[in-house]
Amino acid sequence: MGVSSPLKGHSNSYSLNKKLFLPFSVYAPYALFALLLIALFRLSFHPFSSSINQSPVSFSREGNVYENPCNYSNGKWVHDRDGPLYNGTTCGTIKEGQNCILHGRPDLGYLYWRWKPRKCRLPRFDPNTFLRLLRNKHIAFVGDSIARNQLESLLCMLATVSKPNLVYTSGADNKFRRWHFDSHKIVVSVYWSPFLVRGVEKSKTGPNHNEVYVDSVDERWGADLVHIDMIVLSIGHWFLHPAVYYESGSVLCCHYCNGLNHSEIGFYGVMRKAIKTALKTIIERKGTNHGDGVDVFLTTFSPSHFEGQWDKFGACPRTKPYRKGEKRVEGMDAEMRAVEVEEMETAKLNAKKFKGRLRLETLDVTKLSLLRPDGHPGPYMYPFPFANGVHDRVQNDCIHWCLPGLKLKVSRRAKPRPAHESGHLTRPEGPPKMWEDLDKNIGPKKGFDKK
Repeated sequence: MGVSSPLKGHSNSYSLNKKLFLPFSVYAPYALFALLLIALFRLSFHPFSSSINQSPVSFSREGNVYENPCNYSNGKWVHDRDGPLYNGTTCGTIKEGQNCILHGRPDLGYLYWRWKPRKCRLPRFDPNTFLRLLRNKHIAFVGDSIARNQLESLLCMLATVSKPNLVYTSGADNKFRRWHFDSHKIVVSVYWSPFLVRGVEKSKTGPNHNEVYVDSVDERWGADLVHIDMIVLSIGHWFLHPAVYYESGSVLCCHYCNGLNHSEIGFYGVMRKAIKTALKTIIERKGTNHGDGVDVFLTTFSPSHFEGQWDKFGACPRTKPYRKGEKRVEGMDAEMRAVEVEEMETAKLNAKKFKGRLRLETLDVTKLSLLRPDGHPGPYMYPFPFANGVHDRVQNDCIHWCLPGLKLKVSRRAKPRPAHESGHLTRPEGPPKMWEDLDKNIGPKKGFDKK
């Protein structure tokens, strides 16, 4: 990626500790990491069972593990009096666009909810345990700005006990970065790859659409697979942009490509092809005799929460989670999730022949994300947007998540449980430009992100 890789000489020992009490935080942003902990443990003991949604694992306060069939995506958000591990002033890796506290968001109630599955116990994130269990590993977040949002949340939580040192940065807006935790020899990387496959993004000097090559992996991350022990994939929103899709060197079709003489198609099918190519590449490169295995996680689609025009006041104004029955996963959100779940299940079957060297899992966060319309920066993607009064036109971010943000944890009083216990979508008015503007405002600004 332009300079010599700091990964040279990095140990790639694959076998993870089988007591994987991995308190990885949540996706929106904390929930992802609590679910990752469940997924990693399940992969250690049940490497080819169907999904984390039936993960037979439960945790006690002390970190003991118990078998307990459970659907972790089936639950609700409940009040929680414990706040986050960090705030808007104590973490130097928060990007300005998601630092809602520092930017003057007046309500802080969104910080005091936690995800409670119907029949499961989820652990509170423990940075020390995470660092201990991932010693000598390289974790890579690959995808769009939601993947970057996840990465930044993880860094903020780990930074409460161990400082991450920025050792590599490259690309426009420093979209390729790598940190090293000297205390545990852990490498954490983020790779900007909004399609997972090779793509040319629209620009002022190029075409007014994206160009996506669905059968060719993005080598900006693919070339580094040899160094990666764990990879978290996250894509979705960029497939709504106008694009021309290529396969086998020829135009396959296009999406929202007015003025071009190409067949118009919805984006579900091409997103499926892109995910298939990415997972196939990982399996082939890490599962063969020359590969050293890998843990792969694919996070499902995280819905946006626009309730009006993206550049108008009140685009995502809610301050509490949706109540039970108030919102369902449906339409585009359901279709995107289905594509991701189905492709991961197919990849799991393809990985079986490598006898446990590859461990793949879906992190189903669509529902728990959908139920949190209050967790976005909204107008507070900019500092104090109403300092000079309320204006009719104001840019809103109703896609990414405030940092600190949403969390999952188990009650501190919890007691151990016994062991027996393809389509077409009309482009919405405005969002493509909004997504471009948001991505321009998510560059590293302060703290650990110093060149």
